[in-house]
Amino acid sequence: MVKTSKLLSLVLATTLLLSLAACGGNAKTKENTGSANSGSTNATEKPAEKVEDKKVTITFQNIYPDPTDPKNQIMKKLVDQYHTDHPNITIELDSLNTDQQKLKLKTQAASKEVPDITIVNPAAQMKPFVDAKLFAPLNDMLDQNGLKATFQEGLLDFYSFDGNTYALPDGNNIAVVYYNKELFEQAGVKVPTTYEEMLEVVKTLKSKGITPISIGEKDSWTGSFLFMNMLLRTNGGPGFLQDVVDKKKTFEDPAFTEAVDAFQSLVAAGAFQEGATSFDYNAGENLFKTGKSAMYFMGTWATGGIETSSVNGKVGVFKFPTINGKGDPNEFMLAPGSAFAISADSEHLQETKDFLNYFMLNFPKEAFEAKGAVGVGQIVDGDFAAAGYSDMAMEVLGLFKEVKGGDLAFDNTMNPGTAQIHLNSIQNLFVQKIDSAEVGKEHQAAYEDNNK
Repeated sequence: MVKTSKLLSLVLATTLLLSLAACGGNAKTKENTGSANSGSTNATEKPAEKVEDKKVTITFQNIYPDPTDPKNQIMKKLVDQYHTDHPNITIELDSLNTDQQKLKLKTQAASKEVPDITIVNPAAQMKPFVDAKLFAPLNDMLDQNGLKATFQEGLLDFYSFDGNTYALPDGNNIAVVYYNKELFEQAGVKVPTTYEEMLEVVKTLKSKGITPISIGEKDSWTGSFLFMNMLLRTNGGPGFLQDVVDKKKTFEDPAFTEAVDAFQSLVAAGAFQEGATSFDYNAGENLFKTGKSAMYFMGTWATGGIETSSVNGKVGVFKFPTINGKGDPNEFMLAPGSAFAISADSEHLQETKDFLNYFMLNFPKEAFEAKGAVGVGQIVDGDFAAAGYSDMAMEVLGLFKEVKGGDLAFDNTMNPGTAQIHLNSIQNLFVQKIDSAEVGKEHQAAYEDNNK
């Protein structure tokens, strides 16, 4: 469990770095972006093949399937350049939506066939893979070319166990509410400062034929992410899950059931698009990016994709409001990003480390140039305003400076068994109303069953 003080220190470090810098597809796809062109060899000289001439294929599993997202474009640009510089190496892209990738990795891990590079989430989510010795320690690679110093202070701690770092994050974010100013004006509503006001905004938008909030709940973590922000409010601050672990509270605590009731009130008010559980992450986000919904609750990693979409220039952001007068809007869901891990059994371990070292060293610069650097987990060298980042992006950067603390996502905190019951339980709230006390009991039973 990560303590709030550690999270707060990390966010404050992020704020300082951003301040300094400012002053100065939906279906599963597999993409092969290039072919290796190896040098000729003499068949009579079998042992004489040079290392640099050896044909190598590296499978790069990622969660950047949307070609309109800056991260997808950054990835392909860096891969193409690597192919040019290393003609004997092929980087094969396996681009998946988030939940597809999680499921695929579980299957691959069970058969010990983890791809050369894969995606993991911090802390509790990646620990089982580390315990199973499926990932290679990356300490040596971090020392190569000064890569370690590019990461924001303390961020790598979320991906480290027993002195070894096993994954490198692409971001460090907070959760915010994006809103379409044009649709708000059309409906005659203003940015809510309380949850009660937010419900009224939802009802008014709905009455005007506007989808209030879009979500991609087929990827069940999205609903959980929103729910946990509500729990952060009803609990009066961070640490509810830590209190459960410390046996100071249970999931039947009033703070939890109040959050369930608040969540269900959003559903009952018609806040989400019809069939929300059939929309994956990208499809849900695209509703907002194409002007078909008025609000979108997500981590600030979404900023780059929104900035390059058709609603750019029409979008603002606001903090999730208080609920029944509880909580501090300056406490956020904190999201150390998804991260790149390397298979311990990679047939091309050194070549894979060399590529990931290159990729991560160049990622901040390319992200900045692609208008995708808001929420990057590394030091970004550049003046965001001078580079033409939108007013929305500058608003987001401003919010980083106001963060007082917060919580990690449920599935980055609890063990996988408890987390899966939680994800299923919250997803179920989109399709049927359930007594909040029963939801609390279901969570508590799952927690106890998985901690015997």
